[in-house]
Amino acid sequence: MADTDPARRSHDRKRDLLRWSEALAGVARTGLGFTESIYEQERFTEILEIAADMRVAAVVDRPEQTEMADQQIDEWLASVERGSVGYVTPKIAVGAVVGNDDGELLLIQRADSGVWLYPTGWADIGYSAAEVAVKEVREETGIECEVVNLLAIYDGLRRGFSHIPLYSLVFLCRAVGGNLNGHPLECSDLGWFAEQALPTPLANYHEWGDQAFAAIRGEQVPVIYDHPRQETWRNATE
Repeated sequence: MADTDPARRSHDRKRDLLRWSEALAGVARTGLGFTESIYEQERFTEILEIAADMRVAAVVDRPEQTEMADQQIDEWLASVERGSVGYVTPKIAVGAVVGNDDGELLLIQRADSGVWLYPTGWADIGYSAAEVAVKEVREETGIECEVVNLLAIYDGLRRGFSHIPLYSLVFLCRAVGGNLNGHPLECSDLGWFAEQALPTPLANYHEWGDQAFAAIRGEQVPVIYDHPRQETWRNATE
């Protein structure tokens, strides 16, 4: 059945524009990193100009703001590197759903947005993804934990919680020590929360909350991931 909610259709269309824009920009920047042809460089730069207009239309109400588009083009061009190092791929973030012996979930209130979420951060070079999860929990909350297994792999652009190409890997972890001690720059607040006593606002809880508490209780839960679509570029959602 077709969606009749104008606000939702507008939101989905902007998500489409953003995803298409970043995909085009990734192809163009990768092409600029490999080609020696002046003709191809001109064509790839033109694609970046189109992608920048699309991105502005997706994130602001007045897409005619050419200054924003020009700034985006300059940023993209500055990131172009030669050869395989210049192949554009999504950034990687790592999150940790940490449970304790009381079946509670460790949450932080992010200082940048004010929303509550499990500890998460960018993947660091030199660490495995699981090691990043342990590191982020320790640095952001003071809690020592061990990794149990992988819970989810999210496509941030597809799910609409990121404006840049991003994969988020989320691990189930078990607290093994430490004391609550929030990072002064990254956390406004933090704590252990039971399923029926969660703080607000929670970031995208409908997507991960039930699975998180089921996993903390020891239930077998499947890894969440974004399934392949039959027509990848025609829809923002399933």
